[in-house]
Amino acid sequence: MNTTPKKLQALRTLMRQHELDAYVIPSSDAHQSEYVASHWKAREWISGFSGSSGTVVVTASHAGLWTDSRYFLQAAEELKGSGIALHKLGIPHTAEHLDWMLEQLPHGSRIGFDGRQFSAGQVRQMARQLAAKEVVLETSLDLVGEIWHDRPPLPAQPVFDHDIRYAGESREHKLQRVRKKIGEADACLITTLDDIAWLFNLRGSDVECNPVFYAFAVVGKELAWLFIEPQKIPENVRLQLKKAGVLIKSYEEMQGFLAGTTAGMYISADRHSINQQLFSILTEERIVEGSNITAALKGVKNKTEIGHLKNAMVKDGVAMVRLFRWLEEQLHQGSTVTEASLADQLTLFRKEQELAMGDSFFAIVSYGANGAIIHYKPEHGTCAQLAPSGILLLDSGGQYLDGTTDITRTVALGKPTSQQKSDFTLVLKGHIALADAVFPEGTTGIQLDILARMPLWQQQMNYGHGTGHGVGFFLNVHEGPHGIGPASSARSNTPLALGMVTSNEPGIYREGSHGMRTENLILCVERGESEFGSFYAFETISLFPIDLKLLDRALLSPREIEWLNDYHATVYARLSPFLTKEEAAWLAGQCRPV
Repeated sequence: MNTTPKKLQALRTLMRQHELDAYVIPSSDAHQSEYVASHWKAREWISGFSGSSGTVVVTASHAGLWTDSRYFLQAAEELKGSGIALHKLGIPHTAEHLDWMLEQLPHGSRIGFDGRQFSAGQVRQMARQLAAKEVVLETSLDLVGEIWHDRPPLPAQPVFDHDIRYAGESREHKLQRVRKKIGEADACLITTLDDIAWLFNLRGSDVECNPVFYAFAVVGKELAWLFIEPQKIPENVRLQLKKAGVLIKSYEEMQGFLAGTTAGMYISADRHSINQQLFSILTEERIVEGSNITAALKGVKNKTEIGHLKNAMVKDGVAMVRLFRWLEEQLHQGSTVTEASLADQLTLFRKEQELAMGDSFFAIVSYGANGAIIHYKPEHGTCAQLAPSGILLLDSGGQYLDGTTDITRTVALGKPTSQQKSDFTLVLKGHIALADAVFPEGTTGIQLDILARMPLWQQQMNYGHGTGHGVGFFLNVHEGPHGIGPASSARSNTPLALGMVTSNEPGIYREGSHGMRTENLILCVERGESEFGSFYAFETISLFPIDLKLLDRALLSPREIEWLNDYHATVYARLSPFLTKEEAAWLAGQCRPV
């Protein structure tokens, strides 16, 4: 039985007690994370929608979930019987949740939410947008927490040191680099989990697939403070941090520290990452607004990280070779293979690799029509069974001590149709166009996005997601400050810099039929100097063949064929030394020249 209607009833009772006209429940935690621990999954708990992105708005007479095209099919299925309507973002005539509230709520309405789950920048934008109706925002109400009686506690797993042999830079040196960027402020407040993990060369397991831990940090001119539950710090790590001038305080002390210890100090803070609750403690006079200092530093990988990351790509490619050979054998023998069991098998092959630490996200293994569900997650007992026919889309990644991977391959398990081959090849043309790009220093992701879309646009086709996201180093698989996308945003407007790693993943999705996506990770490298300045290019670092059975060769230009053959030659040269004779022979067939 769907329990959402009872939860909504309980929430509306509390809303009436607090005289609220609407209550907003986002997907984030107190650190503005994309992926969160179970404790923070308030939106999923009340709605039943398990996607990573979405916002629920509840009024006295309506409850709605706003999410984007990646989740339309998934949300429609999971919201059945919930009493929550699906609002499809990006569809003509569909208002975003703030615009919807502006239209629906009366003048002087009161809107409540948990200020820990919204950044100060989001709250400021919300206030501006709703100002025409003199809306009052109540930012300190965790109403879901009051009715969520079995809410999981915050994770308590210990953190561990990420050795400098992988990180390539000591925490002491990273702290000094941050201090140089603080400028006129006395200290810098850092609240984003991956930035904290990177800065202190620590990793954790508080969030599935993301090696981060719940903490806050303040970096002063001489000392730094790490706000984390003390029992999560092993003694050897505590001593290393003390040596680096890092003082440990409990997670709950963050608010009191800002209110008391730093009183009178000027604090550098990024309004778009600090949550509203913490921001409200600091007076406007004390805040030196700026961008997230650590995000920009972390986004550029050093030579040590790049070397290790390329090694991780080899290991990941070996695991993928073994998976697809295993799949071919299972299907040939008539064995049962489901989407979920294939995901499990890939996890096992990755775990066999040196320094493997798990998956970087839950694998998207989508067969046939499920491929059109962009963020599909197969579940045992309900997912599709594979057969020697149709299209399989596999988007997955691994976490290794020496790097994070993310790769998508679409393969034909039988004879593909002409439409399937055309769709696949048009996506590949866009992928190659971006991979082959040469661009001047200062170029942003929004400028490059059109390269991946143009072959599809020319056929009046498109995809509803970004083309590329930054990737962490044994950190979050989605990372700022950069990205490649069609819409103006902080990430797509960030200039690409040498050492940045980005995904390259155009796609096309036909509801009820199939999905096509080809994804590799690309590294921003130096191309050369001319009288017109410095020019950059991309080096593709993911290593696994692209399915030639799905290729419509007639649609490829000579340069595109050259790129594909060169890429496959690289894949074979890098992977074959680590494969058995039989595995290398299979790979040679997959990498044959077109």
